[in-house]
Amino acid sequence: MLSYDELTSPERELWDAFPEGRRVDLRTGVPEDDRVVEGGQWGAGRTVRATVVVALLLGANTTQPGAVACLRLAGARISGQLNLAGAQIAHAVWIEDCWFEESVDLLGASLQTLVITGSQVPGIEADSARIEGNLDLRRSVVESLASSPFNHVSTALSLSDARVTGGLLLNGAEMRASEGWAVAAGGLVMEGGVFCRGFVGRGEVRLLGAQLPGGLFMQGAHLTDPGPHGVSLALDNAVASTLDFSDGFTANGTVRLQGTRASGTLTFDGAVLNGPPDGQGPSLVALLMQAVDFDFTLVRPPSGTVDLQGAQVSFLHDSEHSWPDVVELDGFVYGSIKVDETGERREAMGRRNSVPHRVAWIRRCPGYNPQPYEQLAGWYRKAGHDHEARRVLLAKQRHRRQTLPRTARAWGHLLDVTVGYGYRPWLAGVWLLALTFAGALSFSTHAPTPVQKGEGAPFQPLVYTLDLLIPIGGLGQRTAWYWPNDSLQWLAYLLIAFGWVLTTAVIAGVTRALQKN
Repeated sequence: MLSYDELTSPERELWDAFPEGRRVDLRTGVPEDDRVVEGGQWGAGRTVRATVVVALLLGANTTQPGAVACLRLAGARISGQLNLAGAQIAHAVWIEDCWFEESVDLLGASLQTLVITGSQVPGIEADSARIEGNLDLRRSVVESLASSPFNHVSTALSLSDARVTGGLLLNGAEMRASEGWAVAAGGLVMEGGVFCRGFVGRGEVRLLGAQLPGGLFMQGAHLTDPGPHGVSLALDNAVASTLDFSDGFTANGTVRLQGTRASGTLTFDGAVLNGPPDGQGPSLVALLMQAVDFDFTLVRPPSGTVDLQGAQVSFLHDSEHSWPDVVELDGFVYGSIKVDETGERREAMGRRNSVPHRVAWIRRCPGYNPQPYEQLAGWYRKAGHDHEARRVLLAKQRHRRQTLPRTARAWGHLLDVTVGYGYRPWLAGVWLLALTFAGALSFSTHAPTPVQKGEGAPFQPLVYTLDLLIPIGGLGQRTAWYWPNDSLQWLAYLLIAFGWVLTTAVIAGVTRALQKN
């Protein structure tokens, strides 16, 4: 138990101020002397032992009636470890521009608002902590802790399974755990928002399964030196109202949103996704992600792949800078697409060359998958653009044809040329007119021989050609005449064959189209 006589002058000042909640400011007012980064050189006149802070927070100096006890300290060098693991703390803590000699341990603690701003701390361990109020670390620099039983990787800020009833404020803060975990907050439960504007994370930021009803705001944040697996941000299975990675947000590693759910907006407007430094991993992994509004209008195309397999969004916003060379779209479902053009958002289907542009987008997927084509065609069809939908489905069949054996590819080419796989049935009419014209013109230059003299209708080149091309029924010309000229007789046989092929292609193509519809 500490006695008052053992306290140094700054410690006595803090001891006396605590019951009334007065701030103790040990700063000199000279900017060069108050630089927190050099706090290790501050002398005894600015040093407060961590044991004194712990003693005050645990009730060593009773409060005065009519006053709210609170620890307020600025410009101090805090020596020793601030160990409050498992403690029940009823007082708010406000620490500003302080330099910590050792880490802060809040494992399993229950406390009120905790503010450590503009300070330098060698690690904060707050797993399973309960904070009734805000956790404010704005402008602070937190270095990495060594690995612990709870985090096997070096970690700067640990909030796994913690609960915060207010907000988590990390604006302008820097978490340093290069190739480790800058923030480890799996299972974090927030009642307020998480604000990381201008935040710098050196290492992986982990919010696996976090509950963020107040949203996550990382505008202008910079994530670098990713963790062991090249991941800068991991939000797998997290639930949030808003996920804002806009206004210059930069990730030099993979952003992982697997199974993440956003009840409102998920935005990367103006973001930069560089992917892992070695160039071997994806820039964004968002398998099974769900969001209402997904804004993917980046500053430039991601350097790595983008994986949206199984994701579901109501509104997709993209631009010419949104997509890398490889995009995984199998199972991706969207209700609407809007394109950013010179700062204006417009419906994508109203653009010129909309279909070729979107088909080229789908062709960035490795291999052949029918679902992206069906999804795109369904989007056009729901908007009343049936012609565009048929063009997409035709592109799907042409892509599929490349995966078939040689004989099947040959049949596919025939269906494509004759009826456009059933999505262009008018092509059959074009072929019929062309063959009819060619046949009628050829047959009109010669006189055929009747099969039976004096019987049958007079020879009509046009009707004769149609009789050859139409395999079903008869017009009485084909069986009544033959050609002594071998070339014309072979032309007749060829037209008969073309008629069967054309009819078969029409039936097959139209049947395919009707079945899909």
